Amino acid sequence: MGGAGRWTGRGRRARAAVLGSRAAYSVRLPPVPRGVPAVPAAPAAPRAGRTVPWLRIAGAYAWRLILVGIVVYGVFVILGRFQLIAVALFLALVVTTVLRPVTDLLNRVLPRPLCVAVALVGSLLLLMGLLALVGNAVAGESGRLVGDFRDGVHRIEQWLQRPPFRLSAGRLSALQDQVTHYIATHRASLLSNAVSELGVIVEVITGGALALFASVFFIHSGERLWCWIRDQLLPSGARSAWDRAGSAAWRTFAGYTRGIIIVAATNAVLVGIALLVLRVPLALPLALLEFFAAFVPLVGSPVALGVATIVALAGRGPLTALAVLALIVVIGQIEGHVLHPLVMSWAVRLHPLVVAVSVIAGSIVAGVIGAVVAVPFVSVAWAVHRALRPSPPP
Repeated sequence: MGGAGRWTGRGRRARAAVLGSRAAYSVRLPPVPRGVPAVPAAPAAPRAGRTVPWLRIAGAYAWRLILVGIVVYGVFVILGRFQLIAVALFLALVVTTVLRPVTDLLNRVLPRPLCVAVALVGSLLLLMGLLALVGNAVAGESGRLVGDFRDGVHRIEQWLQRPPFRLSAGRLSALQDQVTHYIATHRASLLSNAVSELGVIVEVITGGALALFASVFFIHSGERLWCWIRDQLLPSGARSAWDRAGSAAWRTFAGYTRGIIIVAATNAVLVGIALLVLRVPLALPLALLEFFAAFVPLVGSPVALGVATIVALAGRGPLTALAVLALIVVIGQIEGHVLHPLVMSWAVRLHPLVVAVSVIAGSIVAGVIGAVVAVPFVSVAWAVHRALRPSPPP
């Protein structure tokens, strides 16, 4: 009984300890000496640390994007200052991507300098022959085209007088008088603008000469130029990343250039055949215009075919013009759903929305030249980003 009482007492003390009426064990801490300062409490978290996480992440990305935008804007401003040199070097790179495979093929049997000369001179002769053929076609059809254009203007006037437009003959003649009066009153300004265009012609000739001169060295010894720039400007630790980024950029640019040439040539052939079948005047020059316009993605081909529609309306009438309008839709579908996926997908992996925004932004910054350069510029930048991005761990 005494043992049970002792056990019961210990049990009560244990239950009392469990119920928390008093501590089961007490630890007495040593007193703090009077000369020792107390440990300060942890400071409260700053106000920025108490911001919601998504806002901190958005702010961090925002100022980085602002810095990137400032750098990109500065690059475009510098290129705008030296626009002639930038365009000439861009054309030299385009020529290099086209003629470099031909030069490498000829280099198997001929010396390298002779291969470069043969490729450049042959391409110039081919281009001059094509332009001469177009000039002869325009000169041969000029007399008939003037008569067809007058008849076409008369047919357009009759068409506008019928429903749904119902424009009176007096209204049309008044419009013609306004155009004639504008030309007569602004003849001096138009003449001065034409004279000022001579300076643009001189710049074009200078840029073409610089592009031809630079393409000679790019085709002959582009690798040595690249290695010299790399060894002179970069430390040894950054050369491997520089080579990786440069290889990715060149592959993307060369693939885009060759792909857009194939797409443009296919569009020009299809448009030329269709215009010949429809007997539209100046079918060959319009096909050549389609070839050069296709270098502006999503915009160039509709503009060139719009010019062909006006010529068809003046030369062949409304029905032929409607057929050319239908041709715009067909060519756009073939280009967007067949040619670009087959030819361009292996070189340029950009969403169509990115392409459209790039073309519009480039045209805002630098006009037609910016619209042409925008897509390859964005493609090269994306390729360099992918090449320098660290690969994820397996």
